[in-house]
Order: sequence, then C-alpha cells, then structure tokens
Amino acid sequence: MKTISLKIEDDIFSETEMILSKHKKPRNRYINEALDFYNKIQQREILKAKLRKSSLLVREDNMEILKEFENLEDGL
Repeated sequence: MKTISLKIEDDIFSETEMILSKHKKPRNRYINEALDFYNKIQQREILKAKLRKSSLLVREDNMEILKEFENLEDGL
C-alpha cells in the first residue's frame, strides 16, 4: 500500500466527513473505494472510445464490400 498526500477542496472534505460519520467507515477506506469506482468508470470510457473507433472502421469496410457486391451485380 502507498501513502500519498492529498489536497481536497473544503466543501468536498466537509461532505465526505458528513457521509463518513453516518456510514462509520474509515476515511482511507472510503477514498480507496471512491478511487476504485472512478477508475472503473474511466476504464469503461476508454473501452467505449476504442469500440467506437473500431465500429467506424468496420462500417467503412462494410460499405466498401457492399459497393463491390453492387458492382458485381451490375456486371451480370
């Protein structure tokens, strides 16, 4: 486990402390869970961008193949 120093905005800190007092969870655990959750969201966004790019490439290829088939049909 790594130790880090962290500066948190006052309003975020206050809200976090209020939530922690109700959940009786250690601040360190709460922050670790929050970062883990945020990392998963970011990984999902990265994957979404990759899939979108791949989808566009496939769509372009499909359009080219469709045109080739149409040209073959026109030649018959």
